[in-house]
Amino acid sequence: MNAFPAVDPIPLPAPVWLFKALHILTLALHFYAVEMLLGGLMVATCLCFFGGLRGGTPLLRLNAAASITRRLPIVMTYVINLGVPPLLFAQVLYGRALYTSSVLVGMYWFSVILLLMVCYWLLYRFDANVARGRAAWWIGLLALLVAGGIAKILSMTMTLMIRPEVWQAMYSATAMGNLLPPHDPTLTPRWLFMLAGGLVFAGLWMVWLAGRNQIETFVRGYLAGLGGKLALAGVVAQVLVAHFVFHNQPDKIREGLVANPLYLGAGVAWFAAAGLILLTGAWAGFKKPTTMVAGWLGAVLALVAALGWVVFRDGIRDLTLLASGYDAWQREIVTNWLVVGLFLVLFVAGLATIGWLVSVMLRAKPVSEKVV
Repeated sequence: MNAFPAVDPIPLPAPVWLFKALHILTLALHFYAVEMLLGGLMVATCLCFFGGLRGGTPLLRLNAAASITRRLPIVMTYVINLGVPPLLFAQVLYGRALYTSSVLVGMYWFSVILLLMVCYWLLYRFDANVARGRAAWWIGLLALLVAGGIAKILSMTMTLMIRPEVWQAMYSATAMGNLLPPHDPTLTPRWLFMLAGGLVFAGLWMVWLAGRNQIETFVRGYLAGLGGKLALAGVVAQVLVAHFVFHNQPDKIREGLVANPLYLGAGVAWFAAAGLILLTGAWAGFKKPTTMVAGWLGAVLALVAALGWVVFRDGIRDLTLLASGYDAWQREIVTNWLVVGLFLVLFVAGLATIGWLVSVMLRAKPVSEKVV
């Protein structure tokens, strides 16, 4: 018996490849913001824990933490808003699997909304306390735990959707949606991969912040040096975890990933970007650059890395579902190119508007961010 619900009788309004491309692009942007949030919380919390209010290195750490915490609420807006499009595209492509998994863990799935509100509030409290020079590391730690919990729930749901063999037993045990899925050897490595990526993206973000004139000069060099070292360490950790992510997959899935030119190319692209980030981190860690060139170099490499692992992740999902009888490419399609064209025009216009808003923010008159 096929574990998947019957296919939706309504045909897709556009080709599968277009939905795939949009899903990959928007998910990469979402993960970019997620990694900045997770990594920024890790770094800022540690800086506050080891920092203080009186002169020297403690004050330097506090100012460095403040340069991150005041931007975390903004990053959260991107996490949320950039998380909606890939979820919608995933529902179109994998709805029969995604809806099932989200229902089976419904209580945890719906708790994400409440946890996001709690995390958002904690981010504002974290920033307010750091700006006033108060002990705030425990608030940052709470926000990190909540954000990490959200990431774990989402990873759990997305992993469960490719395990149809456990659905019936879970639903037979309880229909309340409060049962955790059976152990999956790939879940923890995938979650740790994202957490390790947080250090990479936070480090590169700190190198980018080092080029901002509104940050005090004595803080910028510290941000660049520490950020470079964090990016270097994060890449090493992420590569190690990626080894376990890949080798914990079934033999058939690993063989399929290697045999497919797109997935193999994506893996190579991520590995090459990771290598360049490693070199960039080592350079920034010792040279402590305070120019925007170094920051933008890291930002571009981070985007390439995110795109690489998102495509590879997509391959794991498609191949695993295909082994269970679900082919995301086999759908009835009735394309309305007028509607598709209008959507693409609005989509590009939206991205351009976001880029323009970001450019306006970057050109704004610098305001000192020194913590007193």
